[in-house]
Amino acid sequence: MAKLIGLTLVGLLLAFYKNHQSSYQTRLAAVREVTPVELPNCDLIKGIETGAEDLEILPNGLAFFSTGLEYPGIKSFDPNTPGKILLMNLNEKNPAVLELEITGNNFDKSSFNPHGVSTFTDEDNAVYLLVVNHPDFKSTVEVFKFQEEERSLLHLRTITHELLPSINDIAAVGPESFYATNDHYFADPYLKSWEMYLGLSWSNVVYYSPDKVQVLAEGFDFANGIGISPNGKHVYIAELLAHKIHVYEKHANWTLTPLKTLNFDTLVDNISVDPVTGDLWVGCHPNGMRIFFYDAENPPGSEVLRIQNILSEEPKVTVVYAENGTVLQGSTVASVYKGKLLIGTVYHRALYCDL
Repeated sequence: MAKLIGLTLVGLLLAFYKNHQSSYQTRLAAVREVTPVELPNCDLIKGIETGAEDLEILPNGLAFFSTGLEYPGIKSFDPNTPGKILLMNLNEKNPAVLELEITGNNFDKSSFNPHGVSTFTDEDNAVYLLVVNHPDFKSTVEVFKFQEEERSLLHLRTITHELLPSINDIAAVGPESFYATNDHYFADPYLKSWEMYLGLSWSNVVYYSPDKVQVLAEGFDFANGIGISPNGKHVYIAELLAHKIHVYEKHANWTLTPLKTLNFDTLVDNISVDPVTGDLWVGCHPNGMRIFFYDAENPPGSEVLRIQNILSEEPKVTVVYAENGTVLQGSTVASVYKGKLLIGTVYHRALYCDL
């Protein structure tokens, strides 16, 4: 009898493992291959060799890049070098990137590990850059003031909170206020790995301000990119491992109400919203298994989606760019400015293309 019970338990454990293994592979789109979609006049950006996980373009054409991300379980081509914020002027004929100097006495540049970024411009046209940072794999938000003439960032404040244990991306709504995605419920790397493998869908979205911090949406399988519509009435949230983008209505008290969900066959990462058209531009991973289990002989591909009229009954979704990793590995973000497209990656290069 004991032997029979033992065999039954082994069988149940094997079935549990196989089901989760199958689910894990599905969530990572492990068997998907890329159908190439090319763009004219694409050039790799000189000076970006260790990723541009997120980027933000100001209305005047100045683009910020967060580079050098180190993330648990993800490849890094230069793990011993701190991250940087780079600047690029898209109005120049042959734009180049330059590193922004970070000033301020209370900021540790040696442990800078930038992830998601977002900008806010106040009534006096002062520009604030909010950066998700993972010093020693913790989660903070660093608030900088952009000093355009000096081409530098003045560090103003470091934000931490117990409701921000594993920040991925942010959407600024004030100099020190923002929506943030937690891509995991846990902060501990070991627990994070099990949370992801088991598909617990415990990640969430938080609103932070100096006066109030609250969870506004939860139940996500790796909440990732977040963006706000140009009129400020809607918030878009990318759920990476569920291959979904959620649309929420944003209210005057900052709370969110779900409106609709779009499904995709790719892992949706960061969301950029065109300030003119309201279109969403999304950096995607067509095969997530290759992101988390890096193989130089079989690198992760890149994919960029454009979503038009997302609030309509039939939004138009276009694959604008797709590539198998020979040029660009692991695209995370895409953003447009006057007919130009920038594409960033989690740990590889960045691309500058004509649309």
